[in-house]
Amino acid sequence: MNVTRGFTGRARPQDVSGAPGPVLPPGQYDARQDWPVLSAEVTPALTAEDWTFRIDGLVARPRTWDWAQAHELPGSAYEGALHCVTGWSRFGMRFSGVSLDAFLDEVRPGASATHAVAYSHTGYTANLPLADLTGGRAWIAFDHDGRPLTPEHGGPARLLVPHLYFWKSAKWIAGLHLLDHDEPGFWERNGYHDRGNPWEEQRYSGD
Repeated sequence: MNVTRGFTGRARPQDVSGAPGPVLPPGQYDARQDWPVLSAEVTPALTAEDWTFRIDGLVARPRTWDWAQAHELPGSAYEGALHCVTGWSRFGMRFSGVSLDAFLDEVRPGASATHAVAYSHTGYTANLPLADLTGGRAWIAFDHDGRPLTPEHGGPARLLVPHLYFWKSAKWIAGLHLLDHDEPGFWERNGYHDRGNPWEEQRYSGD
């Protein structure tokens, strides 16, 4: 397992065999069974019993869920690819948890809400347009491949927004704060792209 502090990748050789395979976004390589561990922070000692998730800001009914309450919501799953800004992609990833739509339905976002700041129990933040978190495009994930998420991969629960670069999928997710404007998160304030669409190779500010 490749552990890296911060999002600093290294070049990998490209597959020149000509063998058919999954379609990669530009600048990515297939990590196959490797799932690198990348983090801007020290992994917290966070248990399921201590975990909570809150949505507030421009919502009709701000709410906090504990572990048991979050698991009472309808379950949902994602199977597909992940793409990291450092260059790796992995296909056939399987996660289970709860669609973010189920949480948002309970708090009822206001008509003026356009963006969200996702924040972790560690204080890490990432900004996202609300449109990237709704319509079955985002999850609060509890399990990977049928097993609880490990702390290094964001357990007990992480945000999962697989259509964007993986730094948007905040580990150790603690909540969302809904806003009527964009407010950059940790990596966005440090030179990364505001949205992070892998297919448009939106890695850094100005891409």
